[in-house]
Amino acid sequence: MELIKKKADWKDNLNDEDKPVMNQIIDSTKKHRYAYTSADDPKIAQLWTAIIELKKEMNKTQDMLGKLKEPWSAIVSVGEEEKRRTVEKLVQEIIKPVDETTQEATQKLVESLMKF
Repeated sequence: MELIKKKADWKDNLNDEDKPVMNQIIDSTKKHRYAYTSADDPKIAQLWTAIIELKKEMNKTQDMLGKLKEPWSAIVSVGEEEKRRTVEKLVQEIIKPVDETTQEATQKLVESLMKF
């Protein structure tokens, strides 16, 4: 009697990090089971439902990032202002500008340092 060998599932060849990700994607398509099982090519239809689910996740992430953009920009702005005040204070303590020429040079140095 000949034994029929079951072909190994290709997902078994994924690295351990990606296996749970693949399972999550497959699980997310299960709610579309009726749609893809009634398709002419269920495998392709299931891929499309996976794309739909990934796109919805991407949209949620983009929405979340959009909400964070304004507060983050404000934080960065406050940080830049504080950085400028600190750099100006340090440069003025080191150089101690006394005339207009050294004040201009000091300001140029501050501008240069602000790029870092």
